[in-house]
Amino acid sequence: MLSFATRTLRGVKHLTTAFLITVAAVVSSTSAQQPHDFGGQELVFLTWSEYLDPEVVTEFENKFNAKIKFVYYESDDTRTEILVASEGKGYDVILTSGLDVQKYVRQGWLESKRNLNIPNNRHIKPRWANAFPKAETHAIPYFWGTLGIAYRKDLVSKPITSWNDLLNPPEELRGKIVMNRYSRDLTAAALKALGHSINSNDRNELKAAENLLQAQKPYVKAYSYVVLSEESALVKGDIVASMIFSGDALMLQEHHPDIEYAVPAEGGNIWVDYLAVLSASKKKELASAFINLLNEPKIAARNAEFVYYATPNTAAEQYLPDEYFANPVIYPPEEQLSKSEFYKPLSPRAQKLTNSIIAQLIVGKTIHD
Repeated sequence: MLSFATRTLRGVKHLTTAFLITVAAVVSSTSAQQPHDFGGQELVFLTWSEYLDPEVVTEFENKFNAKIKFVYYESDDTRTEILVASEGKGYDVILTSGLDVQKYVRQGWLESKRNLNIPNNRHIKPRWANAFPKAETHAIPYFWGTLGIAYRKDLVSKPITSWNDLLNPPEELRGKIVMNRYSRDLTAAALKALGHSINSNDRNELKAAENLLQAQKPYVKAYSYVVLSEESALVKGDIVASMIFSGDALMLQEHHPDIEYAVPAEGGNIWVDYLAVLSASKKKELASAFINLLNEPKIAARNAEFVYYATPNTAAEQYLPDEYFANPVIYPPEEQLSKSEFYKPLSPRAQKLTNSIIAQLIVGKTIHD
């Protein structure tokens, strides 16, 4: 993985007010936790892969005399399956979607923030802290971004700018598309292409989305997630287009300049990922220290540059280059965001139908890039 200093970002300058910089600097100077020796304890972190700067990991381990064990999942659905199988045990910190925070709180899996010691929580913007039910009391925003489309602009006859382009593809894309395996992502794309809300509970609209996804199926190589390295099928050209999260598209651009990212014209999903401590964890002090370190302003900025996502940490913004805020993949224009939505819980009947639609869709398809 290349450092941010070697990466190229585009756009115009973003102006950060002197007042914000001054306030953030003052708050930052008083928020750091004193280092504590945890005697080599191991923190088990359930998360996405490629989602934390390895240098930050080393800094945490050295500063607190602790180790981090990473356990990775491929989709939000598989994360939930892992937690159901373990009854919320065996992990100390999890990275979760905003949609699932309330579900996990109801299961009794997440520790309340009032029982934790995370003073850097003060830096988080309320817009992201309050974006999902129970997030404000049980989780801390990590990053936010959009779900869209990455494609090889050198391998298509015209740009792919909408969900309809991906779901009603030309013959040149047959067998060269990868779609996320997560049920909500798949149905959301189809619903948006049809002009509906991604949170539709309407049976007829969901069935229409199913028909569209089934019609696309011959063009799909895999229901999975693209590898974020030079070995990615998108980099090699084995696939031409993929559903993808915004920052991951920028990671892949490091390996091939002809990879383009589009927030679909119809709009899509605005997501927020959250850090949370498991109630069953016996290492809550260590977990608190870990999350607090990630929200130290300078470290939050470094980590944002590493993963190419927008930070919810206000105090971190003064440490980010102007070009970062000017990049429309990281910070999309408001007109694009206005067409997009947060996921909301579906009715039990609609969720059951969604699960059935996806189960039928992915039968016989590979799950690896």
